[in-house]
Amino acid sequence: MSSPVSFAIVMNAGSGRQDAAAARDEIASILDAAGHPHAFFLIDDEHDIVDVVRDAAAYASKQGGAIVAAGGDGTINCVAAAAWREQLTMGILPQGTFNFVGRTHGIPTDTRGAAEALVRSTPINAQIGMVNDRVFLVNASLGLYPQVLEDRETWKQRFGRHRIVALWSGLSTLMKGFRPLRVEVTDGTRSRQLRTPTLFVGNNALQLEKIGLPEAVDVHRNDGTLAGLVLKPIGKLTMLRLILSGALGKLGEADDVVSFPFRELTVKPKHHRAKIKVAVDGEIVWLDPPIVFRAAPRPLVLLTHGERQPGEDPG
Repeated sequence: MSSPVSFAIVMNAGSGRQDAAAARDEIASILDAAGHPHAFFLIDDEHDIVDVVRDAAAYASKQGGAIVAAGGDGTINCVAAAAWREQLTMGILPQGTFNFVGRTHGIPTDTRGAAEALVRSTPINAQIGMVNDRVFLVNASLGLYPQVLEDRETWKQRFGRHRIVALWSGLSTLMKGFRPLRVEVTDGTRSRQLRTPTLFVGNNALQLEKIGLPEAVDVHRNDGTLAGLVLKPIGKLTMLRLILSGALGKLGEADDVVSFPFRELTVKPKHHRAKIKVAVDGEIVWLDPPIVFRAAPRPLVLLTHGERQPGEDPG
């Protein structure tokens, strides 16, 4: 960057395994050494994420600087929504469990590496998705997946934020059984009636690669294409087999999976509902139908040190 930029850093004290105070000190020392003015805006039990992000966005706008998310996918999503809405440049210091957004854009997963990358970063235009009026960077979905996420959060509160905990909580949810969605899906050219356990929409090429969906290539082009996935009506054992296929990066080869690229998708429940539960980057929201998925009409300006290429994963 041509001159030191001021950073408004939104930090989730609960994300990641590293002590938040130590991480904050390490980030501050690196930014100080590089001559970047900065201020921390902390999310904790006394400071709600929405209020914290609003204050950070106001600071970044006043300083003519960037707003930075230091946390997991939920924190990153909230900051991205504010950055996109206020047309601010955004940076990322990943501290979550999976860190798909940071890894997609070549950002190291360790605190020191991410902070050092931030001071060397340059802005790029990054595609983001929208479900109705909500921004998502990784994925959004209906049906079974939102329930998996709700149960996973309960497990994480009891056993910690580890990938193995996420896996076991998902298996537990599946064994309890699931009710299929009955929806009408329209892509602008044709409509179909679907009965499916879940409808998943992805905007993150790395995540799509990891589970083995060929639409990762379409999303990587950054041209407004999203990836959709629906499952055929299946039982518990078949669902477990599909989870294993995803873990092995072969979900796209499964006969019970239908995946497709699209630019806009409208989903209407067969039976009218006041609101529908939707998972958005790991957070649960309730939205009024119809549910419309599309790429945002303009990109998010994102600070990154180097864009990853298909097949590469920096962490």
